[in-house]
Amino acid sequence: MRTFLAFLKKEYTESVRNGKLLLLLILFGAIGIMNPAVAKLTPWLLETMSESLEESGMTVTAVTVDALTSWTQFFKNIPMILIAYVLVYANLFTREYEAGTLLLVLTKGVQRYKIVLSKALWLILFWTIGYFYCFGITYGYNAYYWDNSIAKSLMPAIMYWYVFSLLVICLMVLFSVLSNSSSMVMLGTGSVVVVFYLLGLYPKITDYLPTSLMNGTAIVIGAASASNYYGALWITLALCVIALTCSIPLMNKKQL
Repeated sequence: MRTFLAFLKKEYTESVRNGKLLLLLILFGAIGIMNPAVAKLTPWLLETMSESLEESGMTVTAVTVDALTSWTQFFKNIPMILIAYVLVYANLFTREYEAGTLLLVLTKGVQRYKIVLSKALWLILFWTIGYFYCFGITYGYNAYYWDNSIAKSLMPAIMYWYVFSLLVICLMVLFSVLSNSSSMVMLGTGSVVVVFYLLGLYPKITDYLPTSLMNGTAIVIGAASASNYYGALWITLALCVIALTCSIPLMNKKQL
């Protein structure tokens, strides 16, 4: 336990020093505020642009916004934060390979699996804090301006997206062990997600793919039932475990 706490402290300190922690927290907060802000400003923007749009032959009708409009923005914007998270932390392992710092740690008797799990824990912990920080801001503003109860199965939709993001993080860890380049970590992680998207072209298996957990908008507006994604949920959790489990023996065999 001391080893894990020591590594977590190390990752936290480095993230503070290099500005990653502050940058991502600002991004999480900005997106959290932007979701209800965009919804709130939409009628005003359309009204402002109505004259120019009418001159172009387009008719602008009155737009009613509510909490669903804001939650739709949330599920549109959260992928941007996940992409930014991958870009920022793609070098979590690779910079240590290049600097040779892991060799120094290993010579002190630290087992390799502890390195893998501690770094994975940091990635998951920080993402969890940031994700629910963003969610909390959006939820608070929505409750102030509108009524969150209009969003159906909100918490399942939020948790489904969170589980999908955990898979992306576990894939980051796996490809960080397989590759010595941060660009390959990003490419490998992104390629797996793209494969899931392509498999989604087959309707019979769509509801069982991890990418279906990103359909939060469909759930909150009532176009889909949360129960439709139980299969995808369990498969995604299993893939998370498989990715982390495979990372340990691969790290044990890796030449540092």
